[in-house]
Amino acid sequence: MSARIGVVTFPGSLDDVDAHRAVRIAGAEPVALWHGDHDLRGVDAVILPGGFSYGDHLRAGAIARFSPVMREVVDAARRGLPVLGICNGFQVLCEAHLLPGALTRNAGLHFVCRDMWLRVETVRTAWTSGYEPGQEILVPVKHGEGRYVAAAGTLAELEAEERVVFRYARGNPNGSFHDIAGVCDASRRVVGLMPHPEHAVDGLTGPSVDGVALFLSVLTAHV
Repeated sequence: MSARIGVVTFPGSLDDVDAHRAVRIAGAEPVALWHGDHDLRGVDAVILPGGFSYGDHLRAGAIARFSPVMREVVDAARRGLPVLGICNGFQVLCEAHLLPGALTRNAGLHFVCRDMWLRVETVRTAWTSGYEPGQEILVPVKHGEGRYVAAAGTLAELEAEERVVFRYARGNPNGSFHDIAGVCDASRRVVGLMPHPEHAVDGLTGPSVDGVALFLSVLTAHV
């Protein structure tokens, strides 16, 4: 029986269909979850996809964190359910305090859309065990509020505990502190990143297939 991975759709989500496809390519069953749901339907993991949830009113992810489904996601994550937040999903996880720090307007205040090299800084998470430490992967970015910021003490803690998961390897597209592209929580089961691995799962339509390993990793997560 294949693993069932929930993909949440908020009003304004853009990449939920792509996340469904990535899950299928990895050999799992995608399960559609709606922002108004009060039940995660027994899924084995959850993905919060990219987009502009609730139109990014107030700030990106600020309203989505109060949606009924996020109450369920937060409770489940605290019980150990693997959760992946991609771009807007990363913003939602930070707003919900499942991940530290915040995503702010890009340095230069320009929207960026390009393929970026990332370095995998740790494979000790539920979503990165399929990579090699230090491996560089090519994944698209597309965001206007992707500059990761955090207090100095938080940054020091993330570095000391090896909780920086991905780092921009060949140029920083948004001014993120420490070139951070993705982080995890203390349990190492909740991961957020600004780049879009779901757009790097098919060589015909993406710059690489380097993103597939995230969706494969969670199928055998033992973190």
